[in-house]
Amino acid sequence: MRTGRAGRATAATGAVLGAVLAALLLGGCGADGEPAAPRTKTATADGSSPGTPSAPPAGTPSAPAPGDPTTPGPGPTATAPPSSPRATSPSTTLVRVTRSGGFAGRTGTLVIGEDGSWARLDGRADEVGRGKLTAPQLGTLRAALREADFARLPRTSKSGTVFDGFTYAFAYGGFEVATGDGSVPMALTRVLDALPPFED
Repeated sequence: MRTGRAGRATAATGAVLGAVLAALLLGGCGADGEPAAPRTKTATADGSSPGTPSAPPAGTPSAPAPGDPTTPGPGPTATAPPSSPRATSPSTTLVRVTRSGGFAGRTGTLVIGEDGSWARLDGRADEVGRGKLTAPQLGTLRAALREADFARLPRTSKSGTVFDGFTYAFAYGGFEVATGDGSVPMALTRVLDALPPFED
């Protein structure tokens, strides 16, 4: 009796295992008997499928393409304003005389070259006039300069103050002499008379 029950129990257990194996095999195959492909999809961190290009976030400016006519070019280059013309003194200076003061308190300089060419400068050393002495005028100036004997003249000769008067500074032959109205030596008066005008 016990042997018969044990045989039936073993047979039932085998039938159950066979049914389970059959179910597992059927679940792993497709309708045509081939193994079914996995259906699981892996999502990326932003919820899109792998391999799908993601769109840039809204509001992000895109870089202009090379050669894009809308691409701004370099701005205009600022240029420096033209400077005022500076003095171009004669190449070889014969004498230089600066006059300052007067009612308007102006300063002007005359630079006379060895060839008689001269330039008139203002207080900022900007050239405001140019010309040339004639041969007789240049001869008169040279004679007055020689007779003045700058080597023997006092470096400064101012005996008094003349209101609204002028002061003069001479540079000739390596000597510099300063004087003013009311105390100009006669020799330098002849030099002043031989010069072109300080003003037009």
